[in-house]
Amino acid sequence: MSSKKITWKSIVLILSCNKTSEKQVLKQGSFQRLCLSDISIPSSPQAIEDLSISISLVGPKLHTFTLDELREATHNFSWSNFLGEGGFGPVYKGFVDDKLRPGLKAQPLAVKQLDLDGLQGHREWLAEIIFLGQLRHPHLVKLIGYCCEDEHRLLVYEYMARGSLENQLHRRYSAALPWSTRMKIALGAAKGLAFLHEADKPVIYRDFKTSNILLDSDYTAKLSDLGLAKDGPEGEATHVTTTCIMGTRGYAAPEYIMSGIDNIKMPLTMLLVVT
Repeated sequence: MSSKKITWKSIVLILSCNKTSEKQVLKQGSFQRLCLSDISIPSSPQAIEDLSISISLVGPKLHTFTLDELREATHNFSWSNFLGEGGFGPVYKGFVDDKLRPGLKAQPLAVKQLDLDGLQGHREWLAEIIFLGQLRHPHLVKLIGYCCEDEHRLLVYEYMARGSLENQLHRRYSAALPWSTRMKIALGAAKGLAFLHEADKPVIYRDFKTSNILLDSDYTAKLSDLGLAKDGPEGEATHVTTTCIMGTRGYAAPEYIMSGIDNIKMPLTMLLVVT
């Protein structure tokens, strides 16, 4: 007896618990998306500007911020604006309006700054621009722009009012999240993964964990931190091989840790760990 093939659509269907269908989001792939493998990891400001223009031709326009603009937006990266820190570096809350950046509506921002002494660098910064600079979905965090000056690398995102799922789950002296909210978050995260993996040019999201699931004021889940993501297999291929293990142990699939082979189904293990 042959076993049924598990797909992202079936996972989303299970998590939906027979809810009424939402307005379908158009599948990414109506344009020829640039892949990380299409470029040679340029590091010069001119190369980055050329790349930004290329991305803008096929996706949403990204704003190129100066370091001084982001210093002003975050009160010089004040600790009072500090939101947290991950593998890439510290994240600060900021605010912009049309006085600081003409044409950009007044809104709060999250500004992620590369830790120059950290383990990540230009490659991860560039991957965020390549992926989130082109992909748009209700369950992916929105990349608004970036900054590249000298050795400084920064990324500017929409601000997510409730922070990460990790913070919500481990808050002290607060009520536990209701099951209805937890299911809403799980469904949103699954939809984000399904969007990435079912695109014409699939993306393998290799760092799915609670700290990378961000929540807005209504507990809508959005996937963030695609710096470790990788272009997935195309055509008849079922996997891609990587030279080094990426992601977080405890969340990553055991077979990936052992073999170094990225399978398009790998994040299913991560989703099950989180839920």
